[in-house]
Amino acid sequence: MSDCIFCAILAGHAPASRVYEDEVAVAFMDLRQAVEGHVLVVPRRHIEDIYALDEATAGHLMAVAVRIAKVLAAEDRPAGLNLWQSNGEAGGQEVPRVHLHVQPRREHDGVHLYRDGLPAPADRAVLDRLAERIARHL
Repeated sequence: MSDCIFCAILAGHAPASRVYEDEVAVAFMDLRQAVEGHVLVVPRRHIEDIYALDEATAGHLMAVAVRIAKVLAAEDRPAGLNLWQSNGEAGGQEVPRVHLHVQPRREHDGVHLYRDGLPAPADRAVLDRLAERIARHL
């Protein structure tokens, strides 16, 4: 896609600091390093979101992310690590192409997953209904 920055990076039309590549995936440093060491893992094929992602590619992306996480753990010894993937504007997806974020975490690094604190635990009956609805389609 002509307006996809990740397509431009993979085509060599935009710069990126690559850390890994193979026939399925490419990993490079996130341009915005909220915490030093933030890496993005993307498929070579343009896939817009997780709903269009096949399981084999998903598994491969995850395997690459795990390898990178282990390197970050061994080299930088972060206090923690986040691994996430966002879909749609409401989900925080900024680039319309599936990608995984591998982000090491430091104590008091200023990155907050829940801005207003953790939500209260849900009622067990509600959780059971949600689990049943999802499970019957798997």
